[in-house]
Amino acid sequence: MDDVRPSDAATPVVSAFYDRFPFPGDPLQDGPPPGYNWRWCYRSVLASVHGVIPSGQEQPRILDAGCGTGVSTDYLCHLNPGADVVGVDISDGALAVARERLERSGARQEVRSLRQQQRSLLDLGDEAPFDYINSVGVLHHLREPEAGLSALAGLLAPEGLLHLFLYADAGRWEIHRTQKALTLLQAGTGRDGLRMGRNLFETLPESNRLRCHHERRWAVDCAPDANFADMYLHPQETSYDLERLFSFIETAGLHFAGFSNPEVWDPARLLQGELLERAQALPAFQQWSLIEQLDPDISHFEFFLSKAPLSIRSRTDQEIAAARGQRQPCLWGEPDPILGRNMEPISLSAAAKDLLRSVDEQPDTPLGSLGAVDLLRGLVDRQILLLRE
Repeated sequence: MDDVRPSDAATPVVSAFYDRFPFPGDPLQDGPPPGYNWRWCYRSVLASVHGVIPSGQEQPRILDAGCGTGVSTDYLCHLNPGADVVGVDISDGALAVARERLERSGARQEVRSLRQQQRSLLDLGDEAPFDYINSVGVLHHLREPEAGLSALAGLLAPEGLLHLFLYADAGRWEIHRTQKALTLLQAGTGRDGLRMGRNLFETLPESNRLRCHHERRWAVDCAPDANFADMYLHPQETSYDLERLFSFIETAGLHFAGFSNPEVWDPARLLQGELLERAQALPAFQQWSLIEQLDPDISHFEFFLSKAPLSIRSRTDQEIAAARGQRQPCLWGEPDPILGRNMEPISLSAAAKDLLRSVDEQPDTPLGSLGAVDLLRGLVDRQILLLRE
């Protein structure tokens, strides 16, 4: 086990906190993790960001920076067979759970190599570049998040991608007030604070906004003690609005490559008619700013970053016909019903199902030889069929 150096002022305090409350508190189980998360499947991410899976991406190097109890590392291994995976975290207590989780799930047998180490993401300068870095819910717990983002940027391969999850101001209004209330009550960040925090929600009037918000949005997620503590007792936390988020990205010289929950940022989710037409006429950033104002329940930002600016262009019918294809790895429940990459129900025609079977059986055959272009385009647009160079 490597020694943890306090590269960030918050590191010792945060490490001790997660030793007390290893997070996330998902239960351990034997065998592969349930379901999937396409954001942890490198091929799905490439198709989403580039519109096509570039060649030579069969054995990526993947870093799980701030892996906690290993939930994300487990998926990264099972969804990226043959990859080299490194999971690091500053908490020895969380890593102990992570090692047991991945041992019981058989994750090591899925990848070419797996390392799990107690290290700060700020101290990985001796590592070779990574093709994909996953860092979910980590940078906002550093005293200096900019230093963390700069460190991750330095670990990216030239064509690498970084997936981040950071807290958003608007959707944490009630959480921030609960945190401040518990601080004023001197609850602390240990077991006594946990007891007082749970008692607070039981004591507040049923109509109280903080209690209502917790019971409606977070009670299920916060059933494990570690999850409740992470939300309400954490000793170090930063959150962002959209403008500060993009300023933060610029500090590391990185480029925004798209939200990993793009459906949240679609104006059609909230508007219709003339209002929707006006919203869709706005530049992308202004559309997102509008949604930020209209939906105060957005509690986090999840997104991809790249070293160089990326742009997705629409593929022509000829390009789709000439490309090779791959079934979306993150489909569930076949043959019926089928759930899509976001666990949404999918209705496929008999022709679409036949086409997907043909792609499975003939992966190197140009798609135009397997089905009609309009059927192919529909499956590609829905991310059910991925294009390969």
